[in-house]
Amino acid sequence: MTYKTYAVSWNLTQRCNLLCAHCYLSATPGADAAGELSTEECRRVMADIARVNPHVFLILTGGEPLLRKDIYALAAHGRDHGFTVVLGTNGVLLRETQARMLREHGVQGASLSLDSTVPARHDAFRHLTGAWQGAVRATEALRAEGLDFSIHMSVTDWNVGEIPAMIDLARDLGARVLNFFFLVRTGRGQRLTDITPAQYEEILTYLARVQGVGDGEAGPRRSVFDSAEDPWSVPAGRAGGLLIRAKCAPHFRRILWQLDPRSPLLANYAHGSCPAGKHYCRITPEGDVTPCPYMPVSAGNLRQVGFAELWERGQVFADLREARLGGRCGACEFREICGGCRCRAYASFGDYLAEDPACAYQPGQYGGALLRLPAEQTFGLEVEPTLPWEAEARARLDAIPAFARGMVVQAVEAYARQAGRAAVTPALLAEVRSRWGINPARPFTPRAPAG
Repeated sequence: MTYKTYAVSWNLTQRCNLLCAHCYLSATPGADAAGELSTEECRRVMADIARVNPHVFLILTGGEPLLRKDIYALAAHGRDHGFTVVLGTNGVLLRETQARMLREHGVQGASLSLDSTVPARHDAFRHLTGAWQGAVRATEALRAEGLDFSIHMSVTDWNVGEIPAMIDLARDLGARVLNFFFLVRTGRGQRLTDITPAQYEEILTYLARVQGVGDGEAGPRRSVFDSAEDPWSVPAGRAGGLLIRAKCAPHFRRILWQLDPRSPLLANYAHGSCPAGKHYCRITPEGDVTPCPYMPVSAGNLRQVGFAELWERGQVFADLREARLGGRCGACEFREICGGCRCRAYASFGDYLAEDPACAYQPGQYGGALLRLPAEQTFGLEVEPTLPWEAEARARLDAIPAFARGMVVQAVEAYARQAGRAAVTPALLAEVRSRWGINPARPFTPRAPAG
């Protein structure tokens, strides 16, 4: 079976202007840059990645990537290879000039960190006064340049009660996507406290329902986080078109399936909802290749071995692809829809094939037979259009990250045939998007700059 690289997260530096309590990389302002891959080494690695997949979704992050003087040149080099390039940043250094430079050098969007709706709480977690305001100013700069952005909130026991308010804030700021990153206790995050499996069930169910999945029941939902104001009510349309995703919590897919097996939010890769080591990997500042930023298990170093060889032959990748999972994950009928977080298993047990301790589900409640997603809900499909696509519609398809194109082609053309359409037009795409409500394949869509 072929496992294609669709996304690469590249920690370009361990240097950072913040000192965040949860940082998996243990990044610091004084981190030594001597061991970082040079500009020329980064260019060589990009060329090697392009030979594996010229349409990779490339996340340039850190530390703080804006601390690298060559960040714009590297972004442009990725663009020139045909990559979809996005930036992962805390936002503090991102102003109008930086946003314009990012756009001019081919960056299509950015991810910004906000861990609280209360500035002082966010600043304390990030160890810099003004960090919250800096991130909010960055959203304004990105909007002015027509660049989409997502917001990342790292969920721990101290801020979990702010999830509903963060949905409101992200929507009001104009974010396209809100990613809730659930704690994997690595790096400085080892000192933090995770939420309980029961809390995971409550939160993930809420994140599904607030996006209209399930019975669509509006009104209060009682939860372990109940308060006098009941912020965990699920008013219809609260998400307001905002795509909400649970990261490092693949059992979100199991909950989505339990609520609605046909939900478009279920769309994901085959072979488990976590793509680490199968369709996604991380590059460290020094050139080590690991399955995920939260798993410090290296397949090898890019200064000694090419990317293609590490991707195809790395032992940790082979283990994750064969996926002989242990414990409840190995016995679970949702092991291909979910599969558990391999990084959390490694952080908890020292074994990346062990069960995910954050999941409360007991296997067998749906008969025990392996459950799979249909093709139209599966990322990574190699599918060419069979209907004529008008030029503008095809351009929109080509703007979608490569991992999602096959799924989109299948869904759009199935809709077209059912509606009796002989070709795919921009108007048809608008119909499909309206029917889906939100399109999980489009986290970033370039727009014209404001003004």
